[in-house]
Amino acid sequence: MKALLVAGALNGALAVALGAFGAHGLRERVSAQMLTTWETAAQYHFFHALALLIVGMLAHQLNETALLVPGWVLLAGVTVFSGSLYLLVLTDQRWLGAVTPLGGTALIVGWLWLAWGLWHHAGH
Repeated sequence: MKALLVAGALNGALAVALGAFGAHGLRERVSAQMLTTWETAAQYHFFHALALLIVGMLAHQLNETALLVPGWVLLAGVTVFSGSLYLLVLTDQRWLGAVTPLGGTALIVGWLWLAWGLWHHAGH
């Protein structure tokens, strides 16, 4: 639980730093479309950093270590989703756009797994 909470906090800091970098450091260097892509990556990154904190706190509060698995899936998903978009903007390697949906799929799976875990916990 502690590792997931720390990962959430660190990802929150990283999301803010990367969002600021995009807003200030990339504005004059990339197209408006690429800046929008960066902003999407930063938004998803930040929202899922908060989700990691919430999952870690829920796992602790409910004493349900099974909730940690969806947390790690969410972490993997946001790393692939946002990471591929950040790299796409920085490198202009368009093939990275094909990787992004894998991260998005992991995010969906993580949320569904969390819902299942909470439903299962509530049944006890």
